[in-house]
Amino acid sequence: MTDAQETAADSSLRTTGGAPPDDVEPAPIPLLEPREGIPPVIADEDALAEVIAAFAAGTGPVAVDAERASGYRYGQRAYLVQLRREGAGTALIDPVACPDLSGLGDAISGVEWVLHAATQDLPCLREIGMVPTRLFDTELAGRLAGFPRVGLGAMVEGVLGFVLEKGHSAVDWSTRPLPEPWLRYAALDVELLVDLRDALEKELDRQGKLDWARQEFDAIAAAPPAEPRKDPWRRTSGMHKVRRRRQLGVVRELWQTRDRIAQRRDVSPGKVLSDAAIVEAALALPLDVQALAALTGFGHRMGRRQLEQWQAAVDRAKALPDSALPQPGQPVTGPPPPRAWADKDPEAAARLSAARAAVSAVAEGLNMPQENLITPDTVRRVCWEPPKSVDVASVGAALAGYGARAWQVEQVAPVLVEALTAKAP
Repeated sequence: MTDAQETAADSSLRTTGGAPPDDVEPAPIPLLEPREGIPPVIADEDALAEVIAAFAAGTGPVAVDAERASGYRYGQRAYLVQLRREGAGTALIDPVACPDLSGLGDAISGVEWVLHAATQDLPCLREIGMVPTRLFDTELAGRLAGFPRVGLGAMVEGVLGFVLEKGHSAVDWSTRPLPEPWLRYAALDVELLVDLRDALEKELDRQGKLDWARQEFDAIAAAPPAEPRKDPWRRTSGMHKVRRRRQLGVVRELWQTRDRIAQRRDVSPGKVLSDAAIVEAALALPLDVQALAALTGFGHRMGRRQLEQWQAAVDRAKALPDSALPQPGQPVTGPPPPRAWADKDPEAAARLSAARAAVSAVAEGLNMPQENLITPDTVRRVCWEPPKSVDVASVGAALAGYGARAWQVEQVAPVLVEALTAKAP
């Protein structure tokens, strides 16, 4: 970061309010441009080897980003990987042409990776062999520091005083060749990421939150891959309308049929059949193709063959014996929904109400979102089944058992002790 940028960043971070006089025109915010222009896309092993050598020889943290084709392709694979490091410049890599980036991951494994909203990109990076051992998440840092807007563009503008080009975040990144404006946008995503990291580190240190942030970053880096969802078909939008087991069976069969087709065609499931159409068919239980075609989502644009495959799925569900039909709802592994607490356990409901108010007050005092101070699920679990002996040590141990970091335990355990002794009115 230049001296001018650093001064602008410090003043932006420390500004507490106040508008310029009416007769003073605010200085225009410059549009960010790539320092070395748009680099060529790396799409063969020889070019990749050069990038690996350059990034291994570079210095300081590595800015990392990935672009997916959500809403266009099946799954969440990466279709472009962007990196930037001092001494190495910016690299744009095509992970379709170079699907194994483990060599690059190994070359920078001991280096701090800087990502924005790391949990979004880490799964697709892991698939191509890139797994960080240390990281800095600029979005999470912004949350902990109390920034009201933590999108990358807002952070770069507010902290560093540059405007990022917008408009290509939701495009189909599986397109080949990638248009030059998209590549420019992708390169800019990592252009100032390390500069942003440095400014946020200073601000977190000034607020006394830097160690907290490091604990959070370490937890993200150490987290194992997420387990596959159980019964993912239950997340179909509009499922709350479906009550009967036979109808649930239709949702499951249509969802699974759609998923197989989407995976085979490598397209987003929503482009094969909408969630709304699945729910509509489940509620109607159509008798034949003609009845199915009359439903919303199965209109005139759908061919006879497609209609027959969906009707066959409905018929399979209708033919299942009762014993094979799904049960309504999902097995509850934790506390019941909070709305049921007052009836099931009024004392627990009183504890939760007091705990929520206490956590909210602490989060407000620390100027950060409640969910970053402690997850709502952790609070619910401790309130539903508090430790037998309610004191700071036992409550802290319970919080840590649910995955709370040391700094969270330190901030939250004392106020939860009082909340856990609350009585029902």
